[in-house]
Amino acid sequence: MGYAAPLETAESISEIAFAFMGSKALFAGLHVDLFSALSEKPLTAEEVAASTGLDVDRATTLLTALTALGLLTRDGSGFSNSPAAESFLVKGKKYDFGDYLRFQIDQQMYPFMTQLNAAMTGSLDELQVASYAEWFSDPEQARLYSRSQHAGSLGPGRGLGKKVDLSHARTLLDVGGGTGAFSISLCKIYENLSSTILDFPTVAAVGRDFIAEEGLSDRIRYQPGNALTDPWPQTADAVLMSYLFSGVPGKSLPGLVRQSFATLTPGGRCMVHDFMVDESREGPKLAALWQLQHTAFNPQAKSVTSDYVAGLMEAAGFIDIEVSVMIPGLTMLVHGRRPD
Repeated sequence: MGYAAPLETAESISEIAFAFMGSKALFAGLHVDLFSALSEKPLTAEEVAASTGLDVDRATTLLTALTALGLLTRDGSGFSNSPAAESFLVKGKKYDFGDYLRFQIDQQMYPFMTQLNAAMTGSLDELQVASYAEWFSDPEQARLYSRSQHAGSLGPGRGLGKKVDLSHARTLLDVGGGTGAFSISLCKIYENLSSTILDFPTVAAVGRDFIAEEGLSDRIRYQPGNALTDPWPQTADAVLMSYLFSGVPGKSLPGLVRQSFATLTPGGRCMVHDFMVDESREGPKLAALWQLQHTAFNPQAKSVTSDYVAGLMEAAGFIDIEVSVMIPGLTMLVHGRRPD
């Protein structure tokens, strides 16, 4: 007698297997700026085709897929953005992070998933294994990654400023700080704070423009370099490492925490913000998938939990260690204080 899997189980497996199609549907919509075309007004498939330059049949297929995914709604013959799509995928909206999805995720991170099988089995060709230092030696790759990352980091930067009291800090070291989104957000909240960003020269070339646009060039500066191999500034009142742990080999993490402790002034605070999973390893789903994606790019990356990071801080000598959610279901913040 054969075994028949329950229908709901088969459907769940199919949804997981076909999830990549949903991702590409979202990216395709962003590529033709479809969500901006539908902003605040419903359009027919014919009107969408005229606005985006798509063939009507292809526009209809894409609209149908995005509606099935819940990104769009349909009323009669017209299609409209869902509330989430209107808030987060329309160009110019306050919380728009479409460029982050369109450029970094679709054009850079997504293609790396094709080499995940080889990365997991250790058979990945050495030429396909890259560090961020090697990757960012290409100015175009650095520009694409940095500009898209900037859009997705301003909001979390504001959130960090509300979770950690930096009112007594005068100097911040933003390790791997990219285009300075976190530094910008924190310097806007704390008017007496100045920041030094330690990141690759090609990233600094992009970030300086963002900082200048915010009128913060006198308070935020770059020290171009590699956080794993180049000297850090001698002292800082606060050290931030956001999205750094997921992008470097796991064996380097204890050293980064120890270096933070050595750099901080007495009473200074170390902050680690990154993709972290639960100690049970049952989720969150998005954080777990992000960690897996990084493995395809960097097979030496480590899947970390907040308990693991807190343990590194405790071993380095930090006290008053706190853990909190930053982006629900995706990132966590672990921060501790160097004793006075």
